[in-house]
Amino acid sequence: MDNINENETESSVRAGVDRPIELSDEAELEAFLARADFALVEFYTEGCGICQSMEPVIGNVAKALDIHVGLINPRDDPPLIERFDVRSVPLFVLFVDGEPVSRLAKGFVSSDELTDWINEHAN
Repeated sequence: MDNINENETESSVRAGVDRPIELSDEAELEAFLARADFALVEFYTEGCGICQSMEPVIGNVAKALDIHVGLINPRDDPPLIERFDVRSVPLFVLFVDGEPVSRLAKGFVSSDELTDWINEHAN
């Protein structure tokens, strides 16, 4: 059982909106999704140049849309690869009420394109 008090939970959720939050495994991903009604998760790998170039883009989109953003390396928790059918990175998955509603896996995307994709699938 997690020993997270209410202030830490609120702080963690706010961090997901203010900037992307690093998630280390499936349990952290589930906790993150449980605290956020609307969330974007980027699946990335270390050393991925496109993933690194997406960092400022997703940070700006998170602030502009007031959306929680999590980052997770599926190689750190291999069952995530199968669960989310991760075939390439970066892979963006949009969650509403903890459920995946859309996926985007096409390499680098601009802030405008990512924003449009989120808005299109958020409703």
